Amino acid sequence: MAQGTGFVDGIGDNQNTVVVIFLRGGADGLTLVPPVGDDAYYRARPYISIKKKDAIALDGTFGLNPEMAALKPLYDDHALAIVHGVGSEDSSRSHFEAQDLMEQGGATAGGWIGRYLRASSLGNDGPLTAVAIGKSLPVSLRGAPSSVAMESFETLSLGAEEAPFLSALQKMYAHEKSGIGKAGLDSLAAMDRIKTMRETDYQPGGGAEYGDDSLSRGLRQVAQLIKAKVGLKAATIDLDGWDSHIVTGAVMNPLMQRLSTAMSAFYLDLDRYMETTTLLVMTEFGRRVYENASFGTDHGRGSIMMALGGGVAGGRVLSDWAGLEEDNLEGPGDLPVTINYRDVLAPILQNHASHVDPGAVFPGYEISPVAIFG
Repeated sequence: MAQGTGFVDGIGDNQNTVVVIFLRGGADGLTLVPPVGDDAYYRARPYISIKKKDAIALDGTFGLNPEMAALKPLYDDHALAIVHGVGSEDSSRSHFEAQDLMEQGGATAGGWIGRYLRASSLGNDGPLTAVAIGKSLPVSLRGAPSSVAMESFETLSLGAEEAPFLSALQKMYAHEKSGIGKAGLDSLAAMDRIKTMRETDYQPGGGAEYGDDSLSRGLRQVAQLIKAKVGLKAATIDLDGWDSHIVTGAVMNPLMQRLSTAMSAFYLDLDRYMETTTLLVMTEFGRRVYENASFGTDHGRGSIMMALGGGVAGGRVLSDWAGLEEDNLEGPGDLPVTINYRDVLAPILQNHASHVDPGAVFPGYEISPVAIFG
């Protein structure tokens, strides 16, 4: 099949890639990365706290939830950095409002990844520049020069009669000299490349063992796209279900296992490709410091972000931690947001594309970059 652009054919060999996992539902950073060195944490959560002896020590203040033990080798490799007390300026504690604001990158039109892709574009972006693993494009990708949403490689198939139909489309678009013709050829080229990967018996590298869940399957396919050098610059995938109002452990434990298994496998699988790939984990807000009567937690403010690979100076928990004493909390008992999420994203995006002005990605916001690279 004729190619519309060379980007799906390998021009993006040295392409940097940002992969975003969004934990929808307000993931509790105090359970993911508990402050085991803070006595106030145990007073606030007498029943649902993570015991210090069970947590995996990270530093003198924080530990890693034992359900995420698979991430400790990545932390020890200095590939994984954790940011605590991070969030946005939204104080509505509404999932929908907080997610929209964070994915837009502020009170502005479009999505922050979409603006980043436009600002970093050198004019040769192809149809696989941005991929959303899911049924639809997230808000963060709105305004991207080109993007595609797919639940899996299998969903980008037209069935048994695919070949003759695509051949006819290719001939039609080849005669069309406008932008529509080019876009059509790009799309057909992408489908052809996906078809090849769909029919390939992909073997993950590094002894990686992905789980049998949607997050692992999605990251496995993102890894395959990166290794195929199709010019992928951004990918998104969601992990839903973090709204832990009732029995925090029962809600979060299986999700933490899926998250850590998928991240560890992705890291091992990509190996040297992790040098030019940054995997980000973020959520719309955290949870109330105090446990509720249902052994869960209610909507709060500050939570965590994680950054893996891409040259980050890992093996650290970055925070402006003041402690969980009552005087240090916000409003009805929330961990305050002391680090804005854009201050984490901006230096990572600039590391991937040094010519990008953070002001073009996050208009109206004055960046105070977190020292994510040391």
